[in-house]
Amino acid sequence: MAVVSIQNLKVDFGGKVLFENVSFDVNQGDFVGLIGANGTGKTTLFKVITGEIEPTEGGAFISKFVKVGYLEQHACQGSLRTVYDEALSVFEPLMQMEKEMEEIAAAIDSHLGNRNELIERQNKLHEEFQEKEGLTFRSRTRAALIGLGFSENDFSLTCEKLSGGQRSKLSMCKLLLSGSDLLLLDEPTNHLDIAGTEWLEGFLSGYKGTVIVFSHDRYFLDRITNKTVEIANRRSHCTKGNYSTYLKLKEERLETERRQYENLMAEIKHIEGIIEQQRSFARERNFITAESKRKMLEKKKAELIEPEPSLAKMRMKFSPECETGNDVLEVKSLAKAFGQKVLFRNADMSVYKNDRVFILGSNGCGKTTLLRILTRQQSADDGSYNFGANVKVGYFDQSLESLRGGKTVIDEIWDEHRLFTETKVRSYLALFLFRGDDVFKSVDNLSGGEKAKLCLLKLMLSGANVLLLDEPTNHLDIPSREVLEAALADFDGTIIAVSHDRYFINKLSTKIYRMKTDGFEKFDGDYNDYATIALNQAKEKPKKAENKPNSYKLRKERTSEINRLSGKIKRGEEEIDRLDAEISRLTAELSTPEVSADYEKVISYTEKIEALTEEQLSLMDEWESWNARLSELNDMED
Repeated sequence: MAVVSIQNLKVDFGGKVLFENVSFDVNQGDFVGLIGANGTGKTTLFKVITGEIEPTEGGAFISKFVKVGYLEQHACQGSLRTVYDEALSVFEPLMQMEKEMEEIAAAIDSHLGNRNELIERQNKLHEEFQEKEGLTFRSRTRAALIGLGFSENDFSLTCEKLSGGQRSKLSMCKLLLSGSDLLLLDEPTNHLDIAGTEWLEGFLSGYKGTVIVFSHDRYFLDRITNKTVEIANRRSHCTKGNYSTYLKLKEERLETERRQYENLMAEIKHIEGIIEQQRSFARERNFITAESKRKMLEKKKAELIEPEPSLAKMRMKFSPECETGNDVLEVKSLAKAFGQKVLFRNADMSVYKNDRVFILGSNGCGKTTLLRILTRQQSADDGSYNFGANVKVGYFDQSLESLRGGKTVIDEIWDEHRLFTETKVRSYLALFLFRGDDVFKSVDNLSGGEKAKLCLLKLMLSGANVLLLDEPTNHLDIPSREVLEAALADFDGTIIAVSHDRYFINKLSTKIYRMKTDGFEKFDGDYNDYATIALNQAKEKPKKAENKPNSYKLRKERTSEINRLSGKIKRGEEEIDRLDAEISRLTAELSTPEVSADYEKVISYTEKIEALTEEQLSLMDEWESWNARLSELNDMED
């Protein structure tokens, strides 16, 4: 069954056609990846589906039984609510019902109005409240927020104080709680670290509805999608399969179209030759043959479809001015803190010539700070770092701060390379798709993608032999990412990069350092190698501790704690079972006529069930922590 049907869609902005004749169906259970270069209209297509934009022609038709949830790129911006209240706003209808039940309860206690009518209304509301899981909406909201990485202390923050990543997570939380049948996700991984993205992939893998996701994150698309739609050259192409499958099928399709076009063109030229030859004979029967061939020619030309033109792509090549020695960078016991917050300490890292080193870690662990220390923009609190001989560092800053406001695009390059002619500067800019009057645009008015390309051009012209890259793919679309990957793969130098782009890491990485508060952990290989090793490490038990002079005392203390925890766990399980039985009993009694007809009993039972549920959830949290600690202690046994 089609959940969404896109039919002959056309969007025209002021005479500029964004796309036309776009048609495809999204069926129940489809996970559709929407891809295409920046500016092709993917976000516009989303807004046509949600009804925010009226198409010039055609339409997007959604099944009337489908509830749509839309994750925007800039969600929750400007809200003055707290994190908890913003998440809770999804349940506004339930909160209104709750408020009405409280008002009815107050009216009954004050003997206002018809008691029987009030009780009847109260029972009806309570039944609907239960059906819509009103008894647990607050606990579900808290659980979702914590699952997405918010702490209890974050709950009271106002949305205006949140980072872009936190706003994305909060918006995602609201979307997950909304119970939508169709999720429209616009760049959902933009502000998420790898752990957050993997959490989202895990959630979506168990989601029973339908998803349409616009993303440049190719690894994410490969993990979750089963259908791909590309918007290119104002047209759409739809195939089954994830991003990598689509790429393979697209290559085959374009090759088939090219061959068909070449064969048809050869046939047309052959027919044109016959017509010309027959007309040259200037006899009646030759004119008849020529006319017959002319009709055939017209038919062939009508069948002719030109191959899809290639999109303009950046061209770049990183050429170092000189070679480094074998030892490029040595980091020893480096440490950095801001106030009481320790970002990292005891950080050790060795980088050698032609290494492609990627630094991974959760948001806020200090990856960007590390690169700023290495570029001398910040100082370390402790430790040291030393670059080797002939090292010339080039730095790509994810904040794009190397661009100075008030300049034009051409002056941004020319001011750093005064000996270049205007023709040479414009030639370099053209490689990065700044052509014609684009070179006179103000840097302040460029998009994020355009600014990133300008920074990459400055990096290319620097002649650096060691590239420090902080999230270089963040603002780039897929075609631009592919060009950057190819250029870096051909780079005869050393790369030290921070990135959340797992596809990008897989293409280039030879070594990965995972940042932790107490030091760095090294992994050889690409992201898939890293993920496999990290997963196996999590499953393996730590090595047994060596005997120490006080081992007897330690063993005795450990045994005592194991016995104490085992008792706690057993009593906790018994209490959880008891609470479960009590909740089941009260829930069953609540459904009986003698209780459900008595308003005061309904209120009393509901409050008891809610209190017992909260107690059970709290106890289960404690039970999990006890088990985790017991597992740690057992792993420490000799």
